[in-house]
Amino acid sequence: MHSFCHMGGPEGVKLCAGLAQLKQEHGPLRAQMEQVLAAAEAIGQGADDRNWRGPLADLREKVESFVAVLDPHSEREEGVLFPMMAKYIGRTTGPIAVMEYEHEQAKARLSMFLEKTAHLPETVDREQALTLAGAVVEAHHILDEHFMKEENVLFPMAERLLSDGEKEELFARMNE
Repeated sequence: MHSFCHMGGPEGVKLCAGLAQLKQEHGPLRAQMEQVLAAAEAIGQGADDRNWRGPLADLREKVESFVAVLDPHSEREEGVLFPMMAKYIGRTTGPIAVMEYEHEQAKARLSMFLEKTAHLPETVDREQALTLAGAVVEAHHILDEHFMKEENVLFPMAERLLSDGEKEELFARMNE
């Protein structure tokens, strides 16, 4: 049986395999998120009279591939980790409630962007483009802080709360 724990970062809290995996998934998600942000922030820059349809379509592709990776990660948290933690700290207030709210807020902005860019008109002016890209920038800010809270507060808290048996179950269920 391999050990379910290893060092979880500079703060020295050992994270079990399941929590370590969730934390590691943030790395590639962050990298992808930065590319999405760069594309979103570039929209509206430069020539005022430009048609922003092309850049928005490109951003849409980046957002779609980001969401395809973000969703399964969020599912692992919402479907497995959060309910396990909720047994100890509840789900209607406190950290779990905040985490779920942030998931909803970020997802709402991303899906709103995807919805509104599904059928772009032939010409998109700067103002429309900025409004659409703004939703993606907001989602980035929410997720950026959200990942930090999970890494610094939630995962170490889960490490303290969950029993060894629960930690093994967490890892198994996440990787079904």
